[in-house]
Amino acid sequence: MSTQAVAGNEINQAGATQERMMFRVLAAVSFCHVLNDMMQSLLPSIYPILKSSYHLNFTQIGFITLTFQITASLLQPLIGHYTDRKPMPYSLPIGMVFTLIGLLLLAVAPTFPLLLLAAALIGMGSAVFHPESSRVARMASGGKHGFAQSFFQVGGNTGSAIGPLLAVFIVLPHGQIGCAWFSLAALLAIVVLLRVGHWYKARLTHLQSTPEKHAEKSSTLPRRQVITAIAVLIALVFSKYFYLAGLTSYYTFYLIAKFHVSVQSSQLHLFTFLAAVAAGTLIGGPIGDRVGRKSVIWCSILGVLPFTLMLPYANLFWTEVLSIIIGFVIASAFSAILVYAQELMPGRVGMISGLFFGFAFGMGGIGAAVLGRLADMTSIIFVYKVCAYLPAIGLLTGLLPNPQKLREKVKAA
Repeated sequence: MSTQAVAGNEINQAGATQERMMFRVLAAVSFCHVLNDMMQSLLPSIYPILKSSYHLNFTQIGFITLTFQITASLLQPLIGHYTDRKPMPYSLPIGMVFTLIGLLLLAVAPTFPLLLLAAALIGMGSAVFHPESSRVARMASGGKHGFAQSFFQVGGNTGSAIGPLLAVFIVLPHGQIGCAWFSLAALLAIVVLLRVGHWYKARLTHLQSTPEKHAEKSSTLPRRQVITAIAVLIALVFSKYFYLAGLTSYYTFYLIAKFHVSVQSSQLHLFTFLAAVAAGTLIGGPIGDRVGRKSVIWCSILGVLPFTLMLPYANLFWTEVLSIIIGFVIASAFSAILVYAQELMPGRVGMISGLFFGFAFGMGGIGAAVLGRLADMTSIIFVYKVCAYLPAIGLLTGLLPNPQKLREKVKAA
């Protein structure tokens, strides 16, 4: 065998080894996303226990939610902005320590103010985790940014789904102290994220020694175009998560009110819908890698409009079919939106990830509250008729620029 052939085989083997390592890192942050969002979803799951134990009213329950959402949502873009300027490879395990302390405090908190502190600590852990792990997912993507974000995000969907289920079997039998068992998940996440931090630090050293990082930052777009596009993307996230808040939070009530199904049957329908959302989340990113982010956004947001308009008037069978289609299609948008925004602002991965994750999470909470109030004033069926028009905001996608064409214009100027 010639020297050139031997050298070529060595290069191929080295490339395959690096690709496997990067996929392991991506799998690690996705697994930790499962654990993080599982622990995050624990808090609202135990509200009935907290309400009974501390004799709380609904206003105080609302303050717990508000405290958690303020720290989990509003801190994310600030943390992302800071770590864009000063990368912190070990911020992920440090953030998970906040979650660990919050869970232990939640298990033993003797007063309502300490409950608020526990909620704030859990929120802070989530605020650190999302922008930084999203950055790691992009670094470990091997250029398949859409696939990496989808793979990462489906971990969060999985964690949010299994958190309440585990709360039923672990927390309810033991009461509030049962929350301490979830600290084992936080400890596991810390161990995994320490290893991710080692890789992150080595990767940063490599990027700083090559022109690769500089090349990404030098590919900028006109400021006005970027601001317009980011505003449009935020409006699209509002449309998506406000609508999903209505389906996720009130779907069972809608089925019971309209079709008089049992609680168990409504839960099975909800599980089917959430499974469709998870599948759509996983598929959206890779499709965006192949056909372009803007095409996926068009199809995902505006393309779901005919189905949302039909849903309030369908019978039970078609309600389930339409909800599966809606969940699958609309969930495919977020990976494309996030990666599109990251490409608009190279070098600001943490800030963009924090902004969009925080805004999406905040919109989900606000949407659930607003739609719940509207349902109290009218009916849950009326809420679904109103929300059916939200995907029409997808028309704003036409205002989005083509990032590649704009970069070519900037380089030619």
